[in-house]
Amino acid sequence: MNTLQAGDSAPLFTLPDQNGDQVSLNDFKAKKVLVYFYPKAMTPGCTVQAQNLRDSKTELQDKNVVVLGISPDPVKRLPKFIEKENLNFTLLSDEDHAVAEQFGVWGLKKFMGKEYDGIHRISFLIDENGKIEKVFDKFKTKEHHQVVLDYLA
Repeated sequence: MNTLQAGDSAPLFTLPDQNGDQVSLNDFKAKKVLVYFYPKAMTPGCTVQAQNLRDSKTELQDKNVVVLGISPDPVKRLPKFIEKENLNFTLLSDEDHAVAEQFGVWGLKKFMGKEYDGIHRISFLIDENGKIEKVFDKFKTKEHHQVVLDYLA
């Protein structure tokens, strides 16, 4: 796994959102974008992470930050997650994990003695010029939002 680092250009991607509409990184010029990769909608860790980002939306907006959550979930699963958790940001479907691979967050994982390929929970703050400003890769799931807010302060 070769994860992108601060200073790298963010891959220009286009993925379907929870409504099946195409969303591109280019849609957010003049804003910072927090691209956070998460393994699977409606699982405990991913739910806590999403809820905390939901609850931090005003603070993030005040810092000119838009949140995009990316997972390998199919599009049809995303509206259920948004509705169940009352999420107020865009979720994107990366079923073939091509974007996750471009960012270097798709790779070998270990869980309960099993090895498999999957998304590593890493977030990227992309600046207004399309450069990766900060990589968040060391955090507890429930503290992710606070780590991001502390960095932005």
